[in-house]
Amino acid sequence: MGNLEQIFASTVDWVWGLPLQVLLLGGGAALLVYSRFLPFSGLNHIKDILLGKFDNPNDPGEISHFQAVSTALASTVGMGNIGGVAIAITQGGPGALFWMWLAAILGMATKFFTCTLAVMYRGKDSMGRIQGGPMYYIEVGLGKRFRPLAILFALCGMIGCLSLFQANQVAEILHTTYQVPHSVTGITSVLIVSIVILGGVQRIAKVASGLVPTMCVLYLLAAVYIVAINYQTVPGILTQIFHDAFTGTAALGGAAGIGVMTVIRTGVKRAAFSNEAGIGTAPMAHGAAKTLEPVREGLVAMIEPLIDTVFICSLTAIVILSSGQWRGVGDVTGVSLTAGAFEAAMGPFGRFALVVIVVCFGSSTMFGYSYYGKKCFGYLFGFEHARFYDLVYLFSLYVGAVWTAGMVVNLIDTFYALMTFPNMLAALLLAPKVMSAARDYFSRSPRTSIPTSGQ
Repeated sequence: MGNLEQIFASTVDWVWGLPLQVLLLGGGAALLVYSRFLPFSGLNHIKDILLGKFDNPNDPGEISHFQAVSTALASTVGMGNIGGVAIAITQGGPGALFWMWLAAILGMATKFFTCTLAVMYRGKDSMGRIQGGPMYYIEVGLGKRFRPLAILFALCGMIGCLSLFQANQVAEILHTTYQVPHSVTGITSVLIVSIVILGGVQRIAKVASGLVPTMCVLYLLAAVYIVAINYQTVPGILTQIFHDAFTGTAALGGAAGIGVMTVIRTGVKRAAFSNEAGIGTAPMAHGAAKTLEPVREGLVAMIEPLIDTVFICSLTAIVILSSGQWRGVGDVTGVSLTAGAFEAAMGPFGRFALVVIVVCFGSSTMFGYSYYGKKCFGYLFGFEHARFYDLVYLFSLYVGAVWTAGMVVNLIDTFYALMTFPNMLAALLLAPKVMSAARDYFSRSPRTSIPTSGQ
């Protein structure tokens, strides 16, 4: 097991090298400029879309705009916000949060383009149902000669979309707090998740649209309370975040200095895991939305990095940094560090509240990811055989619960990286098509003053 963990660690460092960082940050920046900063000018219009003012039950697709956002957030708002932020701080220091913010802001543009493409270039699966996602807009939008890229994405997506990390972190906090054996958590996760995911995307979306807002509010209330009682520390924390983002100091609590590139890589990697912008998973949820307007779906998708990383991850980071417990922590434990910070501020109730929230976060992500992985499997092998993937997915929950956090994080991060390359390349190549559709959409939408020119 030790050799396998070492292999995973070496592989993830290689795939998350400079080329991928440039593709994510540079590609996101290029799309943001090309869109004339659309993510920041379309927020009012997005509100109307989410409130259902444009919903039409007769439009093609399977779920509403709000359900698509909820399903996508069910897969992004989760362990990446609680355990992932803790790992970012222990591996890259407070400065990693700055690069998470930057990646999220640029990721808003990336999500607009990729989720617009997910509806614009939908295809049909082996059972004749309309499907959307990177593998479809690569093949349909770019043409058959690019199908190897679509196959690469789908192959990597089947592994990258396994909820190993979520099961691992739920098992970690239950074991640390209540001495629940990891294997027991694994078996329980398999039983609970099977009830939901075997009902298909409609059941996943229904559960997610009810669970995601509730768990977000609970977590935000607890985190805001802790930040409020420690408000004196916030200016110093923000100063340290900006300072360490460009110096690489204060990693591992100041015990060891690290290079700036390590801080950047850690921040970008954890942001990608948190909000999935550029990875290509969210377009699979938005591609199932009931709409005839691709641009409309791209607009609602833009708010996900804002909610997920800029707001929720920032609160988690401030909670952890204000506790001081991150100093000297070198192991990849994730959620246990966050739980300790909650307990330091709120006593035993704080840890209990976080346990409940972690279980909800982890469960919702397990539901959403099963849908993503199944779509990748169905694209390659036919949706009539997708139940086989369900079984593999459920078994992986047990594996994730009993593996070490280091192995799980490195494995998933590796396949996330491999999914990013074909997805971002497709987004950049098809960007002119998206902006052409955007100009057409806004010319027919007098309720918004969003710029319509992308030239």
